[in-house]
Amino acid sequence: MRAAFLLMIGFYLQITSLWGATDYRKAPQALISLPDSLSRPFLALGDSYTIGESVDRNERFPAQTVILLKAMGIQTGEPLYIAQTGWTSKDLQNAIAKATLLPEYSVVSLLVGVNDQFQGLDTGAYRKRFIRLLEQAIRLSGNRPRQVFVLSIPDYGVTPFGGGSKRISKEIDEFNEINKEITLNHHVAYIDITSISRMAAKDPTLSANDGLHPSGKQYKLWAMKLAKAIAGGRID
Repeated sequence: MRAAFLLMIGFYLQITSLWGATDYRKAPQALISLPDSLSRPFLALGDSYTIGESVDRNERFPAQTVILLKAMGIQTGEPLYIAQTGWTSKDLQNAIAKATLLPEYSVVSLLVGVNDQFQGLDTGAYRKRFIRLLEQAIRLSGNRPRQVFVLSIPDYGVTPFGGGSKRISKEIDEFNEINKEITLNHHVAYIDITSISRMAAKDPTLSANDGLHPSGKQYKLWAMKLAKAIAGGRID
């Protein structure tokens, strides 16, 4: 029995070393059969900011959050991702609906909306979709709202790509007003990383080489805020 369990542990570690760089569509289904202590990873829902476009996988904010939590003595599974560059809130909804999911996750993060803004989509429709996404995130946490964490949409208007556009910044604020209101109404923690993203206007090291997305350095600042919030609530 002990040998079989150790073999399972080794198989799990092999899976997670490969899985970290992929999205849900490539996730091995064997994880579902592992012991409870190993089968409750961190589920990260979102778009390019969650999947870490233009940075290494270990620089993504969910990955860095898990590292920080371990340093605090808080154990959670490795992050799994339902996220892809370019996804709107509707795309994320569709992806979750198609995904094979575990009954619950230790932590669920949600960050989505920048592509709704970029594509000029209606804020009213975004509101409705975000409500459904947040309620889905709560269900995926085992109906434990304190295990869910919403991150605000960063302001890409300050990046070289955004060119310092005041219009972009204003519209990002409008989308964030919506997701913040909904988040607080559902008694879920809201992590403001927009103010951090705006520091990139004066600090080029906070932007990735593509001139649009955050660098690993900026993601670490996000992770520090998120890890602190998670540690404050602790993990059941």
